[in-house]
Amino acid sequence: MVSREEKLAVLAKLAAACNRRGLTWAVGASLLLYLKGYVDDFHDIDIMVADADAAVMETVLQSMGRLQPSTRGSYETKHFREFVVDGVDVDMIGGFAIVCEGRVYDCDLEPAQIVEYAKVHGERIPMQDVALWRRYYTLMGRAQKVAIIDAKGCGG
Repeated sequence: MVSREEKLAVLAKLAAACNRRGLTWAVGASLLLYLKGYVDDFHDIDIMVADADAAVMETVLQSMGRLQPSTRGSYETKHFREFVVDGVDVDMIGGFAIVCEGRVYDCDLEPAQIVEYAKVHGERIPMQDVALWRRYYTLMGRAQKVAIIDAKGCGG
């Protein structure tokens, strides 16, 4: 099992490469909740990337790790790739879209959705708004994640 510190080291390595290239990206999902103090740990690194930067992001991740067979699920996301970088699972999500009750919701990362930054090992980590992720979790039917967010007082 990979330690939290090892996962954060991979995040910093990815951040350096993405920031150097000027990509529009942000962390999402449980990693976002971890960085904001909502949860004590995270399973993997979910990298949200603007649809327009997805091809470059994929190249960056291929240079750092191994592409894995996809376990995509029931989303309409344009660019979903799973990698292992230094033993850490990294999901790249570009052109994010969620299907809920037969409707497709466009959740692609836009620069205006990056509302703050964290520092991890000296690297600047862009983060989306937790309230936005509350909406995403609601659309995905992830009631437990919505409850975690609500318990900290960030309703949507």
